[in-house]
Formats: sequence, structure tokens, C-alpha cells
Amino acid sequence: MNTVSHKYRQSALLLLTAAIWGSAFVAQQTGMDYVGPFTFNAARNLLGGLTLLPLIVFFSSCKKRTLPPDASSENGTQSKTLWAGGILCGIALFAASALQQIGIQYTTVGKAGFITALYIVLVPVCGLFLRKRVQPKVWLAVLIAVAGLYLLCMTDGSFSLQKGDLLVLACALGFTIHILVIDHFSPLVDGIKMSCIQFFTCSILSAVCMALFETVNVSNLLHAWIPILYAGILSSGVGYTLQIIGQKYTKPSVTAIVLSLESVFAALAGWVLLSEHLSPREIAGCVLVFVAVIMAQI
Repeated sequence: MNTVSHKYRQSALLLLTAAIWGSAFVAQQTGMDYVGPFTFNAARNLLGGLTLLPLIVFFSSCKKRTLPPDASSENGTQSKTLWAGGILCGIALFAASALQQIGIQYTTVGKAGFITALYIVLVPVCGLFLRKRVQPKVWLAVLIAVAGLYLLCMTDGSFSLQKGDLLVLACALGFTIHILVIDHFSPLVDGIKMSCIQFFTCSILSAVCMALFETVNVSNLLHAWIPILYAGILSSGVGYTLQIIGQKYTKPSVTAIVLSLESVFAALAGWVLLSEHLSPREIAGCVLVFVAVIMAQI
């Protein structure tokens, strides 16, 4: 496949990921009306992992027919790398999503969206310590995206860090680590299998915390089944898997900028589906983030 067209295909998958995550923000908030953050994350990630199992069985059966007889030793090595990548991704995802779900209870939606999206700054900064070169145009795109997200999310024009904001800031660092771990492992292993392992890892860790810190009520779980279903199948099962596949040959800094469109899609979804008003300031923020994404792709 042509290198340029392959690059744009990968970016299109990340763009679709951002769109899914943006529309799922409502589901996350609605689910928290009935269950705790660990219960919600345990259920959605379990569902996300179960969603991928039929795909893994199907593709594995197709692959076995084409494998040469002497491929077993190579598969053993790849299997260890796959499990290492999946478990590390799951731990990072657990930390980030738990901090986000808890933090969002103590801050505004706008501030949570803005602070979470600060991983677009943290990814290239942390990448420098891993000797990942970032082009000057990408740094400029990062600054433009941050300015756009500020206009979009911080609608009152003020900014001060409270308890919830610090939790969401730690969540942004968790998503930064998640992106960098995917960048390392995704070119080496099967993306769908790694995604499945990360979901079950995240679900197990969330279930442990659920048992320790929350009271599980079956009635509340049944009331939250629609948000959990949406977040589990689309946001987790589809969204995070598309991220792993789309990020396979995309630089982490560019990935972070494209995924920051999540906040834009969340605002647009509220505008189209919920008839929420978008002010000129918010529209200008959306435009700046789109400009940043285009700059990073050129």
C-alpha cells in the first residue's frame, strides 16, 4: 500500500476513535448516576473484552490455515510480547479511566474535558525522554490544539485546580503512558488480541477495587445497562481497538493530537443530538483543534 494513503488510513481510524469517545462521554456520566466508577469500569471493560473474543477466534482460525509448520517457536516469543503489552496497556487504562471517572464527580465537564486532553502536551514531552523526535510543526500543532481546547472547554474563561481537577490531570498522565505503551507494542503483536487482554486486565483490577470500595447493587446495574452497553461495546470494544490498530504506524505525538478531537466531537454531539448551544468562542475552539490536526498530518 502507498505510504501516504496508509498514513491517512491510520489517521482515519484514530479520527473514528475520537468520534466514538466523544459521543460516549454522555454514557459515562449517565452510568455514574446508578453505579460507582469502579463498578462501571469493571462492567464496561468486561463487555469490551467479550465483544472481541469472537473476532479473535475467527481471525485465529483463518491464520492457522496459512501458517508454515515451523512457526511455533516464533509464535511463542510473540505470545510473551503480546501478554506483556496487553497487561501493561490494561494497567495504564485502569489507572487513567478510574481517575477520570472519580475526578469527573468533583469538577465540571468542561474542565474535565480540557484537562484530560492535556495528554497532547504530555505525550511529546514524555516522548523526548524516550528519544522520540518531535518535529517543530507538531509542537506548533500542539499549542494550537491546547488553545482550541481551552476555548471549547473552559467556557467561563477562568481556571483553577481543585481536587477533581488534580485527579483528572493524573488521568491525563495515565492516558499518556497508555499511548506510549501502545506505540511500543502495537507494531510487534496482533492489535485485536492485545486490546482484548487490556480490557480483561482493566476489568479485573476494577473489580478488585469495586469489591473493596463500593457496594454492588444488581438493581442499579440493570438501570445502567444502556450506558454500560454503549461504553463497553463502542467506546471500549471498538474505540480502544481502533486506537491500537490506527496507532500502529502513527507517531505518538500525532496520535495524541488526532485523539484530542474527542472533546470537539463531544461538543458537536451535544449540539446535534441534545440541541445544546455552541457559542462563537466554542466554535472557534473547534476550528483551532481541526486546524491543529490538519497541520500534524501535512
